[in-house]
Amino acid sequence: MKRTLGLAALAAALACGAANAQQVDVKIGVLSDMSSLYSDVGGPGSVAAAKLAIADFTKDHPNVKVDLVSGDHQNKPDIGSQIANQWYDVDHVDMIVDVPNSGVALAVSQVTASKNKVFVVSGAAASDLTGPKCNANTVHWTYDTWNLANGTGKALVKTGGDTWFFLTADYAFGHALERDTAAVVTANGGKVLGSVKHPLNTNDFSSFLLQAQSSKAKIIGLANAGGDTINAIKQGAEFGIVKGGQKFAGLLVFASDVNALGLNTAQGLVLTETWYWDMTDANRAWTKRWQDERKAPGKFPTMVQAGVYSGVLHYLKAVAAAGTTDATKVVAKMKELPIDDFYTKGTVREDGRVMRPYYLLQVKKPSESRYAFDYLKLLATVSAEDAARPLSKSECPMLKRN
Repeated sequence: MKRTLGLAALAAALACGAANAQQVDVKIGVLSDMSSLYSDVGGPGSVAAAKLAIADFTKDHPNVKVDLVSGDHQNKPDIGSQIANQWYDVDHVDMIVDVPNSGVALAVSQVTASKNKVFVVSGAAASDLTGPKCNANTVHWTYDTWNLANGTGKALVKTGGDTWFFLTADYAFGHALERDTAAVVTANGGKVLGSVKHPLNTNDFSSFLLQAQSSKAKIIGLANAGGDTINAIKQGAEFGIVKGGQKFAGLLVFASDVNALGLNTAQGLVLTETWYWDMTDANRAWTKRWQDERKAPGKFPTMVQAGVYSGVLHYLKAVAAAGTTDATKVVAKMKELPIDDFYTKGTVREDGRVMRPYYLLQVKKPSESRYAFDYLKLLATVSAEDAARPLSKSECPMLKRN
């Protein structure tokens, strides 16, 4: 009898403890391009992804209260910095996620470090974020220019594309992608014949395409993304570039870009992704939830949006494990805990780079596509170790201090 009463009292005490568990308040900001060339890549779709992650987490953690805000950085580093400062200082935001635009992301990363908050980068690509510009508060989640170069770039050189000319978006992302891809091309026996810089979000690629065409390079490397990639490929078709024997290398291409281009124009493009909606049953199930959240059955999520979900979920798990929103403790937990969700199974490396496999994919021919958004086929899987820049080659100052 005494043992029975003891167990009952213990159960009551545990129940009381759970009911009175200390509440943790968390505020997350989705900072993205809501209306311009990267809005289909991130934008409202990233907000929807963050909402799903919060719903999935709070269902099992009722003592963690999560608020969500969102903002449009307009692809301008000064505006991104202003929003970040406002969120951190006035609105008490604990973590910023997404930020498709490397110039904005590099600025937000600096602000985040100075305020000792957390920045989970899903949309931006510049490998400098875990290289010379790395800091202890930034985690680079979805992909970077080193990964893209060593995926798409290396594959094309090894299959005969040994001369290159770059069309490069004239800001941090484009410069980093050209730099990292050119290094891969030359390291694998290829040659860079030239490059030309174009303004971000330009509508007229004619003069740039003429320079690329006249170079006679086998591969025209598009060191740009979103609307710029779409416009360059569409206008390149009008110039007869592919029919003339040259090939485009879309160094950062999303399924949403393929949809905008159409399979007739995009077929044969080789690209590197970390996630594709139609690759697994779990991906397809999450895609349906995302579509329902957006009330947009005709849209399909990108790897950036899936990465936002994964990054937010992992961050919240780290907050729960640490019992605090203190950035130093939370990032330490993010690096300690394994990433385990539909997006990936992986880890956060000491420099902030997420370690996970990459997929080399190719756009299908129209005859190969069986249903809506059935656009890509798998060519190869690249291991996490081969996909990421080795720490031995890193310029991350955190590593040099260790």
